[in-house]
Formats: sequence, C-alpha cells, structure tokens
Amino acid sequence: MRITGYRTLTTLHRWGRPIGDVNGHVAAGVTAVPIVLVETDAGLTGVGLGARDGLDTVFPALLGEDPRAVTALYDRMLAAVFKAGHAGSVFGAIGAFDMALWDLKAKAAEQPLWRMLGARDRVVPAYASGLDGPLDDDELLRLQASFAERGFGAVKLKGGLDLEGDLRRIRLVRDLYADAGATPRVMLDANESWSRKEAISYLQRLEEQVDLAWIEEPVRRWDADGHAMISRAVRAAVATGENLTGLEQFRPLIQANAVDVVQTGSVWGVTHFLRVAALAQTFDLLVSPVGYNANPLAHAAAAVPNHVATEVQDLGFPVGIAVDQEYADGAIILGDQPGLGLGVDEAAIAALAESADWGEDKGPHVRPISAGRRLLAPVTHEFAPALTSLAPPSA
Repeated sequence: MRITGYRTLTTLHRWGRPIGDVNGHVAAGVTAVPIVLVETDAGLTGVGLGARDGLDTVFPALLGEDPRAVTALYDRMLAAVFKAGHAGSVFGAIGAFDMALWDLKAKAAEQPLWRMLGARDRVVPAYASGLDGPLDDDELLRLQASFAERGFGAVKLKGGLDLEGDLRRIRLVRDLYADAGATPRVMLDANESWSRKEAISYLQRLEEQVDLAWIEEPVRRWDADGHAMISRAVRAAVATGENLTGLEQFRPLIQANAVDVVQTGSVWGVTHFLRVAALAQTFDLLVSPVGYNANPLAHAAAAVPNHVATEVQDLGFPVGIAVDQEYADGAIILGDQPGLGLGVDEAAIAALAESADWGEDKGPHVRPISAGRRLLAPVTHEFAPALTSLAPPSA
C-alpha cells in the first residue's frame, strides 16, 4: 500500500452557543473544522482533522510511502522541515497527516485504533469543558447540565479576570453536579493570561474559598520557572502543554518540576501524544489531551497508563462527520469501526453555505494587549481587541 495523494475539505461545527475564554470569543458559535483525506493505491482513505495550512510543505515526505510506517513517517516529516522548523502551522500539518496515517494503519488491520494500539478497554475517562468564557450563569448551567446528565464528574471552567465571578461560577457548577449525584472536581483554565505574580495572588485568594483540581496555563506556555513558582505557591496541580509544538518543548517544564498534568493538543497528532505520554510517565506525571472535534486522541489515550482524563468540549460533532463513539458515565465510549471511526459525508459538507472561523481578530486565538499586564488594573470582563487597535496611529 502506497500513499498517492491527499485532499482537503472544510466543514463546520455548530456549538449552539458563544465560545471562548479570557482572550476572546466567537459570538456566532460556528467554527471551521479542516479535514485532510490521505489517499492510497489500495483504495483506503485516512482521515485527519485540524490542519489548514502547511500541508504542501510536508506532504512530499509521504508521497509514495507505505502509510503503515507511521512513526517513521512522522520523523520523516519532521526531518523535511529541519532547517525551517516545525512549530506553528507546520506542526499542525504534521499532526493532521499523522492522524490520517494512524487511521489508515488501523483500517488496513481492520481494527479500531484503540485496539491496535493495545488498549484493554474502549472506555476513556473524560471531563466536561465547553469553552464557556462568554456564557452568563444561566447559559453555563444549561451547558453543564447536559454534561451532568451523561455522568461527568469533573469540569473545567474558563476564567482568570474576575475573582468573584469565578468563585460564583465554580459554586454554581459544583452545586449543579452535586444535585445530579456527583462530587465534582473543578479545574480553572486561565489560557496564559496572567503574569507570575498575578497568577499566585489570584489563585491564593481563590483557594481560600474553594479547592481546584488543577490550574491550567496560568502563564506563558514556555515559562518553566514561572510554572514552577506557581506550583510551589498554590495547592492546585499545574496543567500545561496543549500549545507546545514538539516533544523537546516539554523538557524544560518537566526538568523544572513545573507541571503536574502534562497536556497535549489534539490537533498535534497521535504520535506526538504517545511520545509526550511516555516522557511524562518516566517522571510519574499524568497526561491529558485537550478537547477537539470528534476527540481523535481518545483512541491513543485509552492505550497509555498515565492518562487521567480527556477534555470533552461539546457533546455534538461537526457537520458531515459521523463519529463511532458515545458519551456515558462521564467517559468517551469508543466503537469498533476500523481506524479512528470517522465517516466523512462529502456531499453534506459541500452543501454548506455558512461561513465560520475562530473569531478572526477578536477570537480566543488572539492575545489581548493587556494579558499579563493587569497587576495594577483589575479587570472584571474583557475580550481581545481588534488587531487594528494594535497598529500605530496614522499620521
């Protein structure tokens, strides 16, 4: 079996609510979902999710190769961009192709990926999320009620700018889950919005009244010393890693005892997750993939011994993607379809007429100018400024 080419599609996910965090939000609640389809001369097609740019850069490393040599091809893609570097969108392209190659490998073996990777169980522990930054209290409770009904017992909230608001939201959600019969564990995600001292001050005041399972991305992703300082100063575990693009970027954090829960971005691919999980295991650290459409890393999470829980951001799936999994008892239950269990309805996707993005210049992927600079200016509510506001004034 040889790789003969690839195609791309873009579908969308209808969240049914605004989504975002302290950095920004998508008011329309409709986001784009890129798909890459890797084709072979055996008639099998591999499905990868998450890439939009950089595919042409790394695909020559795959053309004509046997897709079953997945880990070797992963290293071959990294080697192909040796001088230019593999960060950013290029790492996303490598991840999408890697996901499609694992899908092909499992399809060729006529097995679901979780079984081919050696997992004993199809049940993947999960926690509820929701990208709930822009939601008011009633909207938040409606969202979390849908997770509680599926048996979830842990939940992550967005926050970091409004201490009293965060305390109120944590208590509301905790009471909601308690009413559903759970004693929930709660995490808070600050999305790199604080400086070191802002983080410590905020969290120490928060922990006077509530307990957190973990604080996620309190400072910039590369700040090993800062994460270590925060970990020593607060009771909560420190979770980070979703935006690190490459195994080597985790080493300083782990060497500095700066991370307790090692995270990976789902769009960075299966091989990346497996390698990060193995690195974390050697230091007795837990690993947790952040959420993405169709939970593509759940298959790999089922197969690693130090996986604690996978983030679930929504109970629905993108238009035109059928997913062989379900949610029950606070877990992702994987099915038996070969590969990742993703079916793509190209006709349904082609019929879409809506536009979708991640908020363009005001979305959660744009860093606000005030992030990490609020030590003297408490803020109760803020979203990212338009990029035009960062431009110098015209003469």
